[in-house]
Amino acid sequence: MEVIVVDNTSADETAAIAKAAGATVVDEPVQGIGRARNRGANVAAGDVLIFVDADVAVPKTLLEAIHEAMSDPTCVGGGVDVEYRPRRQIIRLYLRAWRQLARLTGMVQGATQFCRKSSFESIGGYGVNVWMGEDVDFFWNLKKFAKETRRNVQVVRTLKVIPSTRRFDKLPVWKVLLFTNPFFIILFRRWKAVWTDWYKRPVR
Repeated sequence: MEVIVVDNTSADETAAIAKAAGATVVDEPVQGIGRARNRGANVAAGDVLIFVDADVAVPKTLLEAIHEAMSDPTCVGGGVDVEYRPRRQIIRLYLRAWRQLARLTGMVQGATQFCRKSSFESIGGYGVNVWMGEDVDFFWNLKKFAKETRRNVQVVRTLKVIPSTRRFDKLPVWKVLLFTNPFFIILFRRWKAVWTDWYKRPVR
């Protein structure tokens, strides 16, 4: 197993801390989640790729669960269920509703996704021209590829990863509701200036 950390124009000690912990650190000078993930995939030597967002807590048995899923030769990849734990009850209820919608629509967010490297290359990796929703696009492309090749994707639901909720906790409620509205995302996902709070004003 190898751990690769992509430094995507960070302004703190991320790279130094990751190197000190034994990770392979690579630089991606052009900002963007899709670019960062693609950069990591390009230098990975393994047959199975696992993408974990920054500030995501994962259970100790996560790799075992993914290994079990990928032991099925017909599985091209998949994702892991997500559990958000925001402080405000209204946001907590809202995100629970989002989670149910995601299950109904077959959407899997990118907090933790995985796939075979060959499948990653076949679908062209993550999109680099959008600033929001590239993870959803990736999973849907993976599902389409699986259907075309008569294979499948798997979603690990026996475990959950826990993303940081610092944005949901500190941004105004109206802004959280706006930025996570699917129609707003579809309209403005290609405009970087709209996502300043995600890329230029990090919430600590």
